[in-house]
Order: sequence, then structure tokens, then C-alpha cells
Amino acid sequence: MNSPLWLHNQFFQMETCILELMIFIFFSLQLKVIAVDECMRVIYEDTVNFDKDLPEFGTQGGVYVHSDRLTVTSPVLMWVKALDMILEKMKSSGFNFYSVRALSGAGQQHGSVYWREGANSVLQNVPPDLPLHQALKSCFSVSNSPVWMDSSTSAQCCSLEKAVGGAQKLAEISGSRAYERFTGNQIAKIYSQNPEIYAQTERISLVSSFAASLFLGAYASIDYSDGSGMNLLQIREKVWSPICLEACAPGLERKLGHPVPSSKILGSISPYFIRRYGFNPACKVVAFTGDNPASLAGMRLAEGDIAISLGTSDTLFLWIKEPKPALEGHILCSPVDSQAYMALLCFKNGSLTREKIRDELASASWNEFSKVLSSTAVGNDGNVGMSLGRERPVQAASHPLVLPS
Repeated sequence: MNSPLWLHNQFFQMETCILELMIFIFFSLQLKVIAVDECMRVIYEDTVNFDKDLPEFGTQGGVYVHSDRLTVTSPVLMWVKALDMILEKMKSSGFNFYSVRALSGAGQQHGSVYWREGANSVLQNVPPDLPLHQALKSCFSVSNSPVWMDSSTSAQCCSLEKAVGGAQKLAEISGSRAYERFTGNQIAKIYSQNPEIYAQTERISLVSSFAASLFLGAYASIDYSDGSGMNLLQIREKVWSPICLEACAPGLERKLGHPVPSSKILGSISPYFIRRYGFNPACKVVAFTGDNPASLAGMRLAEGDIAISLGTSDTLFLWIKEPKPALEGHILCSPVDSQAYMALLCFKNGSLTREKIRDELASASWNEFSKVLSSTAVGNDGNVGMSLGRERPVQAASHPLVLPS
């Protein structure tokens, strides 16, 4: 993600002397923080790598791959502890938190966090002498959150499409046909397999709104853009779809809260961060969004522009005015223009697959990989290999690989 334009637009139109903005990005592999000054120059940047810096959680690539090879989760408290760690590092460096006038961020799309009954009260009253991961350790009804790599909800996808009148009908409502990683289907799986856990859940957040909740000290709303990657939001009306909610789980609308624009100011920062780190009480928390929508905003795409992102999943996305949902790809609400949309193609086997091949064949070194690549003729004598490390999104299977003759 480049410059946080959705946050920039919201605040720089309000006043001209803003000292610092902070952005927190909850990626699959790491948590990243960026602080920028009034000219959008980066003045502080740091990361916490989940595997390397938090080995006690035992993740690989930031996740747990379960024995069925389809279920993929991440420990919620690992994300919370990563935030504790990165803020403590900033504090030790002498970073001036008081100068921060606003903060926002992004999270990996589709992942979901399940807050236990009573968690909101805990959020509002965290004692400043405790790190967040200790104070919130009993606040989650599901300790390991399903994330975007999960492919275990095929049955729930079929049920959802059947309930609304077919895959195309669901795409017309929510911007996508049913996908295993989409949050509505993950919620449906939890409800069907563990109804008692679902009943104990007071609020369901996306990773983005979960992160915003930590800073707000209360449940943060899901924004339109990230919310349109759930198979639950009516992308044109920007409200939850009653038929989709009913098909997934009872009482779901209450657990999700009301969706909001991606530029919505949610409130002021929690007293916890004021007392523990010295944040300015006037510091505002702007709605967090998904990492893909944030990329569109940060790259300042305009209508007709196309971008390709080579990340843990590879994506192609573009800005569009008129949504035309189909059985392949996704249509999301734009994070920067309430009248626009974002078209997206996503393929799971991105950098993780490339890094796996690098580790196996080039001693885990990109320099060595480049040497091996350079030692072969351009075109590799017509040979092409494809390595699929994980189950892929549904639409990927129907995209043929076209090679020149």
C-alpha cells in the first residue's frame, strides 16, 4: 500500500497544519506501521514479522494450516501482541505519539474476528499498565480466526447460492458469487458446527474493523469497501442483504453492526493509548479498510487505470463506475468514491509459492534465484511450470493459461 489517500483526503481538507498521520497494516505475514508528515513524507516505518518476532505462536507464514489442508487460521492474540510490540518499539525509539492527529489502517481481507459477550466493556476499560494482549486474552469466542487462505466452506457456499437463487444472483447482490474465503460463509460454518460459540459471540469484525476497534476502545464499524468482500453486503445500496444474512446465521445483522463509508471518522482514540503511550486526546480514528481497497486508494488509481499486486495472493484491480458482477472475479465498493467501484481478480498462489520454490531451489536467496534464472535461455526452451501450493479461489480454475505457439 502506498500513500494512505483515503485518510489523506479526509483530513487534509479539514486543516493545513497536520504534523503526523499513522497507518497500521495487518498483513498476512506481518504488522506494519507507517507515520507520515503533512507533506506525506514517511518519517517512521517498522514491522513485526509474525513468524520471526512472535515464535511462541508457532505460525508458518502467519497462519496455521490444519490437518485437512483446507482450514487455515491465525491466532487473534498474535495480532494483538504484534500491536503491543510495535508500539513499545516506537515508544523506546522516542517517537512523539502526541503529535499524531489521526490514524487509520488496513487489514487482510475476508478474515474474521469473534468478540465474546462482554468484550466491548473490556475494550472500554483496559488498564494502561497492562499490554493489550494480556487485557484482552479472554475477549474472543474463537481464538483462531479464519483467514483468506481458508478453503473449507464449500458446503456453505453451495447453501448460500441456493438460498438467494443461484451464483449469478448472489454476484448481483454482493459483487461476487460464493467463495470459500468470504466472511459470510466462514460465519455460516462456525454457526453450523459450533452454534454455542456463535451464541456466545457479541460482535463479528473483519480484520480491518478489529484493528480499528483496538484503537477506538469500542467495536468499530465495518467499512463499505472491505464489507463488500463478505458475500453479505448489497454493493449498490451499501446495506446488509437480509436474504444473505438469513442464509448464513440467525441474528447476524446485530452481530455485524452498521457498515460505514471508508472515510468515516469513527471517534477519538481510546484513553488507554493516551495514558500508556501519550497520544493526543484529539487524535481521530478513521475507519480501517481491506488491504486490496487500500492499495487502490494508495496508488491513486483513476477510472481506466489497472494495477497488479504481487503479494501473498496475486491481484489485478481497477477502478470502474458501473458494476457488472459476473461469475468470475469480484466487484467491491470503492474506498474513495461513494459512486464508484473496484473490480478485482485474485489468485491465492502468489508470493508464498514463489518463495517456496526459491527456498527449495535457490537456498532461500533471491540473488541466487536470479543467478539460476539468468543461466537459462530466455523462454526456457518453451517449458512452463506451475506450482499450486494451496487450494485456489474458484475463479482461478476457470482462467486458462494461454501460451504462445
